[in-house]
Amino acid sequence: VQLQASGGGLVQAGGSLRLSCAASGSIFSFNAMGWYRQAPGKQRDLVAHTTNGDSTNYADSVKGRFTISRDNAKNTMYLQMNSLKPEDTAVYYCFAGTRSFVYWGQGTQVTVSS
Repeated sequence: VQLQASGGGLVQAGGSLRLSCAASGSIFSFNAMGWYRQAPGKQRDLVAHTTNGDSTNYADSVKGRFTISRDNAKNTMYLQMNSLKPEDTAVYYCFAGTRSFVYWGQGTQVTVSS
């Protein structure tokens, strides 16, 4: 399975973006899918993830602003990002995991200007 992340870009603070992560095959079997982000000079941090049972978890820094969702019929996961802040600037990576393997997307750059 290959993951293709898209939807990043340059946006002003307070704006919105929607990231997409399209899989080349069915995502139904993935136990968990989500997003990490990595800012320059920092470690990669978990932003949000969702399980096959539709539970969701968010980093404290994005709670109330970001919403993760998955569309099994379209084999795509989304991250709706609202009220963006300059500190959200990072490369965002999607992942999808089973119990034995984790797949990664190539990353999409999000830049939030103040």
